[in-house]
Amino acid sequence: MGTQKKKALDKAQKVLMLEKMNCIRAFEEKAEELYTLGKIHGTMHLSIGMEASAVGAVFALQPDDLILSTHRGHGHCIAKNADLNLMMAEFMGKECGYCRGRGGSMHIADVDGGNLGANGVVAGGLPIAVGVGLGLKMEKKNRIHMCFFGDGATNEGAFHEALNMAAIYNLPVVFVCENNQYGMSFSVKKSMKIEKISERAASYGMPGVTVDGNDVEAVYNAAVEAVERARSGGGPTLIENITYRWRGHSKSDANRYRTKEEIEAWKLKDPIKRWGEKLVASGELSAAQVEEVKQKAYKAINDAAVFADAQPEPALETIEEGVYAE
Repeated sequence: MGTQKKKALDKAQKVLMLEKMNCIRAFEEKAEELYTLGKIHGTMHLSIGMEASAVGAVFALQPDDLILSTHRGHGHCIAKNADLNLMMAEFMGKECGYCRGRGGSMHIADVDGGNLGANGVVAGGLPIAVGVGLGLKMEKKNRIHMCFFGDGATNEGAFHEALNMAAIYNLPVVFVCENNQYGMSFSVKKSMKIEKISERAASYGMPGVTVDGNDVEAVYNAAVEAVERARSGGGPTLIENITYRWRGHSKSDANRYRTKEEIEAWKLKDPIKRWGEKLVASGELSAAQVEEVKQKAYKAINDAAVFADAQPEPALETIEEGVYAE
């Protein structure tokens, strides 16, 4: 991709990465629990097992940089420093949530925090990313945009059109493909002939890189290089994070298209466990301190669930608010 010097992570950043990944895992485990209790309406798409992709990529950004997420976007929200209370309230459809309970699991947005939200359409965020990138370039404020999407999106026409246009206009966009091996139930091995999705970047005249998406530091290093390239006027980059979702596509997924052995094999590559073990091995944290970080994250999510559960739902008479421009 280039020769830019990596920005070394300090201890505080490394610990915060561990905390964020644990927060994502705790949020989604709580989401499953709330769904079982009937407190969540509709469906949801969990990213358990993919936490390093979101955290490593977003940590390369500045606070005023922007992201676009996907239907599997809880991790991106938390990595971008969403307020856990407001995020959980939105998830539970409460009036005080980020989108007044209208967005729910798939459409949590925090515009003030730089999270422009998600799109329920596969590859739907990619053309929007081009528009955002063009706007940022016209503003000349040295901000960049990061767009997340899955492997399934890369076989949609919108993916090719978006990357081509972003390259033509040299836009400050970083495209992050979270390759979790399946587009719904369709294996990536059957849906494309190439070995790496990042190889497609060459068709548009931009760098492409594939990294271990369960190694938060590897993701961070790749993202830093791509972000610096975009910010310096070098244009877009395609990053492919190889990862895996432990759960099905959504809550209605019976998981009949993959084996238990495959799932268990990927669980051995748990990104949170790997990062905690690495910090212990380096002497930066003790095993007890790693556990303390985990417990802090789980408490924060439990507290957010208690807060959200006590909040009122939107009043029926407000149901049309936000549907039409005033």
